[in-house]
Amino acid sequence: MTTTPTTTSTHTPATAPAPASERDGWTLTHRSARHARDRAGHPAVRCEGRAVDYGTLHRWSNRLAHALLADGVTAGARVAYLGRESEHYYALVLACAKAGAVIVPVNWRLTAREVDHILRDSGAEILFTEREFGATAERVRAELPALRRVVTTDAAPDADPAPTADAATTPERDAGLRAWCAGSPEDDLDPGTGPDDAVAQIYTSGTTGLPKGVVLAQRSFFTLPKAMAEAGVEWIDWRADDVNLISLPGFGIAGLGWFLHGFCAGATNVVMRMFNPQDAVRLIEAHGVTTTFAAPAMLQMMLDEPGAGPETFRTLRKIAYGAAPISEGLLRRSMEVFGCELAQIYASTETGSVAVCLPPEAHHPGSPLLTSAGRACPGNELRIVDREGRELSPGEIGQVCVRAPSRMLGYWNLPEATAATLVGEWLHMGDAGYLDADGYLFLCDRINDTIIAGGQNIYPAEVEKQLSEHPAVADCAVVGLPDPRWGEMVHAQVVLRPGARATPRELMTFLHGRLADYKIPCAYHFAGALPRNPSGKVLRREVRDRLQKSAG
Repeated sequence: MTTTPTTTSTHTPATAPAPASERDGWTLTHRSARHARDRAGHPAVRCEGRAVDYGTLHRWSNRLAHALLADGVTAGARVAYLGRESEHYYALVLACAKAGAVIVPVNWRLTAREVDHILRDSGAEILFTEREFGATAERVRAELPALRRVVTTDAAPDADPAPTADAATTPERDAGLRAWCAGSPEDDLDPGTGPDDAVAQIYTSGTTGLPKGVVLAQRSFFTLPKAMAEAGVEWIDWRADDVNLISLPGFGIAGLGWFLHGFCAGATNVVMRMFNPQDAVRLIEAHGVTTTFAAPAMLQMMLDEPGAGPETFRTLRKIAYGAAPISEGLLRRSMEVFGCELAQIYASTETGSVAVCLPPEAHHPGSPLLTSAGRACPGNELRIVDREGRELSPGEIGQVCVRAPSRMLGYWNLPEATAATLVGEWLHMGDAGYLDADGYLFLCDRINDTIIAGGQNIYPAEVEKQLSEHPAVADCAVVGLPDPRWGEMVHAQVVLRPGARATPRELMTFLHGRLADYKIPCAYHFAGALPRNPSGKVLRREVRDRLQKSAG
């Protein structure tokens, strides 16, 4: 009897929990205390010329945690933060963990109405905000009865904060926080929380509908490094001597997760308050950065910086990237100029950590795996299912499902949405893809982004990959627009390289022979830039809305 192979890709079974003795250390409270004991003087966070060591960060977050408790924050309460990345934010993250509360980071790019939704939905009791966003905070405060306090984290320019015991090393910008937590002790706390207790509630980017609060447990930030080490692989690794550049915003899993992995390893974390390529290149060279995470578009911008060359990036040992595959042209240039290992990651807020990785050894020009997202990380499992939930064979396209111990606890107050996404232990990712015979995942597109023209499924990512190979194309997005005859027609929005020219006819001709005719866009719309979310993903819904509006 012949058995049809399924499309499950696996390493260590995800259902096997770590021994209790190991899991006891899987909390941010425990790790902060250990670093304060073993690495007190080692820099933990560098931000805009300020440095905070692990000992100071531990004491500072202890003080904030005691102040949270004194202010009536109870176990499981939501505490929000509206501001850019800074040492204050990460101290608050640790303080919430130490008080048994849950941090709710808020995207500072949002409108007051969108901020209101997150604060209202989460039921946040206290909001910490930077002065820059104080007007937004005050605008929503009056409409939110559950929000009983707003604390400004940074001082006004003329503020004269009272000195503290560690004033020489604690940043001078935290006068607002100091006034709020004046007199709070610095001794260690025991919140009674463990690896499976909630520690962060991160809101999805809202590419479809209102953002949902993804509740993550402490274990989300500990399981992957442990599994990698046990499997003896270094696809994605963090080391105690690393200098880790945080270039993505901390209100998303990419920025917060990358920091917490670096923090748990005891690395020095160089924090950018907002990414721009010039500053990123400067910080890499000035601080001897060894590892970072970025979207391919961010790598391209750094490589394009005047004067940036191999000597600039000589300290880099590994770059992880995600949100999109890397083109062969960008890979070649990255290998030549960055001169370090590259690893692609596939994850989501719901996975809590890296789910799939294309390891460094697959990154070489001509590799057929460059279009793959990679294989399941150690401890994780992959499978592809059809609409009825049946497992599919290699090469068959269906929905990508991931089983990972770092997965979310669920969506906040949305049991039906949780049940639809988290089926048993399997996360349904909302992506269409397939596995090859070796367990490598190839993504076709978001299921909701699939274009159906004349009954044929067209995956925008496949078209975008080919279109981006044109030498004049810097960026592109492909969407389907309604058509009375075919249901939908394929349209492309294109960003040209500086000084380059191309006509719709030239682009269409270029794609002939590379794609089946029904996949080739019927129209090309030129733009100066594409809308992206903070993680670097193109917002196709916004592209689609723009094109429909311009069409009348």
